[in-house]
Amino acid sequence: MASKFGLAGGIPERRVRPIWDAIDSRQFKTALKLVTQLLAKFPNSPYVLALKGLTLERMGKTDEALSVCLSAKELLYTNDSVLIDDLTLSTLQIVFQRLDHLDLATSCYEYACGKFPNNELMTGLFNCYVREYSFVKQQQTAIKMYKHAGEERFLLWAVCSIQLQVFCGNGGEKLLFLAEGLLKKHVASHSLREPEALMVYISILEQQAKYGDALEILNGKLGSLLMIEVDKLRIQGRLLARSGDYAAAADVFQKILESCPDDWECFLHYLGCLLEDDSIWCNEAVYEPIHPRKFFNCKISHLTDELFDTRISNASAFMQKLQADTTDNSIRCPYLANMEIERQKLLNGKGNTDYLIEALLQYFYRFGHLACFTSDVEILVEALTPDKKTELLEKLKKCSDSLSSVPTKALGQSITLFKVQELMGNMFKLPENELEASSVQMVELYCKNLPLSKDLDAQESMHGEELLSMACNVLVQLFWRTKHVGYLVEAIMLLEFGLSIRRYVWQYKILLLHLYSHFGSVPLAYEQYKSLDVKNILMETVTHHILPQMLVSPLWMELHNLLKDYIKFMDDHFRESADLTFLAYCHKNYSKVIEFVQFKERLQLSSQYLVARVESPLLQLKQNADGIEEEEGVLESLKCGIHFLELSNEIGSKSLTFNEDLQSRPWWTPTSEKNHLLGSFEGISYFPRENLTKEMDANLRRVIEKKSLLPRMIYLSIQSASTSLKEHVEVHGSHHPKISLELKLLLERYTKMLGFSLTEAIGMVVGVANGEKSTVVFGPNLIDWLNFTVFLNAWSLNSQEQVQPDGDECWPRTWCILDSLLQKYILEVVKSIEPQICSPWSDLPLLVQLVTEPLAWHSLIIQACVRAAVPSGKKKKKSGPSEQSSSKLTHTIRDSIQLLSGLLGEIMKWLREWINRPENQNFEDILSPLQRKGQNEGPGQVYHLLEDFISNMDEIEIELSDRISLSLKSWSPADVARKMVTGKCKVLTEFLKICESKMKLFQALKQQISQL
Repeated sequence: MASKFGLAGGIPERRVRPIWDAIDSRQFKTALKLVTQLLAKFPNSPYVLALKGLTLERMGKTDEALSVCLSAKELLYTNDSVLIDDLTLSTLQIVFQRLDHLDLATSCYEYACGKFPNNELMTGLFNCYVREYSFVKQQQTAIKMYKHAGEERFLLWAVCSIQLQVFCGNGGEKLLFLAEGLLKKHVASHSLREPEALMVYISILEQQAKYGDALEILNGKLGSLLMIEVDKLRIQGRLLARSGDYAAAADVFQKILESCPDDWECFLHYLGCLLEDDSIWCNEAVYEPIHPRKFFNCKISHLTDELFDTRISNASAFMQKLQADTTDNSIRCPYLANMEIERQKLLNGKGNTDYLIEALLQYFYRFGHLACFTSDVEILVEALTPDKKTELLEKLKKCSDSLSSVPTKALGQSITLFKVQELMGNMFKLPENELEASSVQMVELYCKNLPLSKDLDAQESMHGEELLSMACNVLVQLFWRTKHVGYLVEAIMLLEFGLSIRRYVWQYKILLLHLYSHFGSVPLAYEQYKSLDVKNILMETVTHHILPQMLVSPLWMELHNLLKDYIKFMDDHFRESADLTFLAYCHKNYSKVIEFVQFKERLQLSSQYLVARVESPLLQLKQNADGIEEEEGVLESLKCGIHFLELSNEIGSKSLTFNEDLQSRPWWTPTSEKNHLLGSFEGISYFPRENLTKEMDANLRRVIEKKSLLPRMIYLSIQSASTSLKEHVEVHGSHHPKISLELKLLLERYTKMLGFSLTEAIGMVVGVANGEKSTVVFGPNLIDWLNFTVFLNAWSLNSQEQVQPDGDECWPRTWCILDSLLQKYILEVVKSIEPQICSPWSDLPLLVQLVTEPLAWHSLIIQACVRAAVPSGKKKKKSGPSEQSSSKLTHTIRDSIQLLSGLLGEIMKWLREWINRPENQNFEDILSPLQRKGQNEGPGQVYHLLEDFISNMDEIEIELSDRISLSLKSWSPADVARKMVTGKCKVLTEFLKICESKMKLFQALKQQISQL
């Protein structure tokens, strides 16, 4: 950039460089002083004005920055003597982009290119269109640059823009024909110079299914651009397979395997071609990198028996040859391939399970010590019958008698045996005493092999770390079976023990996060999440571990920070991702151009991002619900909920993406919506890790759609309540019929999402309130039903329609129904919470939701009514039916405030009892289930094993590093118990603060309404 300083509006470089240096070193006051001095000498220089705008923007003075840059833009447009150069325009672009006015930067470049159409300015204009994701204008600008300069890169920019129109826009496939024509014409006159250019050409032909033409180009002179032969062969094999020439494709993939014998994906392609199965190519388009394909999902072969046998035999012979020719003992593909071949035989009714078992045993002998063994053979084991699985397990156990003489390999094989039992589901079939014994065995094995890690660095993975995770899984399963909370506490103690030895084990942290969440100690779960140091794209793939728990907790400050950080990362990425895209254009990496744009679109459709965008304003509404003026300010900033209403309308047509790494979740909670520990033990043998996105998609759409309606319904409810007691509202009349009509329409939409019509939903609510229907009829949608009742009550206050078919005056009765439902469910939940501190308290989040949602929204309506009813000045005394109606509602409000205050009092009494409980008693309750030494069953066996190991460490002849020895001695069960109690009490304390704030509100409302 320095070389251009002297060209910027004719200003000498020595005058400009100090300003840039000050900006780069964040000395913005100095920069502003220098640029002000320079502006005094060059008052009509757009470049100096742009520099001032940039400085002001960096100082946070956005309005001034925008005003200065608009002045610079005006000078460019009106003063013909002003020099227009790329440096001035690019500086303006930086400021306009950071101020979310990229359209202004684009208009500057468009004006400049209209006057001085050179490549430098048009490149800047192309950059603007890249940032706007305006693919058509990108194409048009690139074509102009190509015609002007004749450079290959500009043509490829245009072709890439065409591809983006097809992939990400509304462009039809006819555009691909145009791109092919442009490339063909250029090749005829200039050929191609870059390997990436050839890749683009082949991809254009491939997208049009012109595989023969693509092969002809690849095998011709242009093919020499690809310097790595294997890369060229991969493309050739793919094109042959897609064209249907499976025999030739198989030969090509065989050549690749000869030079790259450990290329598993290539083997899958090779086998697919031999069996003439095109599914592996059809699925390429929907291949998801988050859930990579591990095996060949072949359908039943259409080949004749003779041809199938011949080709499978050829594949088997080739793999045997690869095994014989391979000297590298770490290569797994040929051995894994043999097992896959046996699996394909079984699927087609040709195989023998004994051969597959024998192949699995041989694979165990060779690679059983590797951590990847279980995932390697997972789908192979699934192909076996239950009896054959048992046979395999017995044979593997016999193999364990002759484990490797190398200690690390012997440990790895022992771990693999445990993992295979998990894989087969045997752990869910074992009796409780055997499960306890297996957990003890795992922990013993871990402790025994600690010396193997004595020379490792603290950040290196230790040998046998998986054993503690597996033991934890066994203990959690025992808790699920017996509901004995001691197992849950023991699992937490075990993982904390592991973290005290090495605090970098993310698997322990995720398990602890979910265990603390289930235990009810959400602050500790949040601490574990923070310790994961989640950054960048991990915020999209890992946040699902903690976000659902935080949304129903009273930790509003932590939730605010979590949502803020996540949304900031996503918005920053959307704003800056175009930088990467344009950089890929400049570096001629055109495959990355497509990849970056598609990745950005995938993130924009993220289901988690949509949830965060909805939950963030709802959190603001919850936080300000105790002050109606503050709440109205929040609603005003949200445009009275109209934006979220539009989001609710659009959600049905959006194609959501689920980017969560579900594979990292514990077995008992495969998705954020499922927690097997909350139910009874099902005795199932296996929890498959199938793709759960279809079920998640349907559920999430309903949730987002319902929650998107809330801000608007809250706003309309406040308006409806505010007019219900105004002086000029006639009896049975409505001052704002539009409010009443819109609120009714939203209520109908809301009940439709609950699966009922508005009339049916009203009948449900009345039935539960009268005791005609069970209180469990609302099921998991209890909060939604109570929210509906709150807004139904608000609508009835200002509606001419009869809510009840019996003809009674609707609003007092609806109000009483709402109060009775809140009372019924809040008291029911308070009574249902277990009376022990060590119990999970799984109903506490529901109690928090009851107070912070339906009760909070109801309090807003009460505030609106009281504000409208309390006289603000001298008013004429009224009489007649209007006064009677107002008096009746005032009496109803007074009773409601009294009832809600009593409910909050009950909750606060319960919370204070637990918060003020003696600490020693809480600690004893946590540790007492584990302190049953000498018993051979029940929780505590693993716990006592750890205690004995640490206390006898000096006596046992075992060599440990100083770091591990000190870490072991630092583990304190009492500290863990104290932390668990403190975390749980923090949840109660934060909830108490929320309740106290609402109680204070109701006391103030009592005083106000007493004036009536």
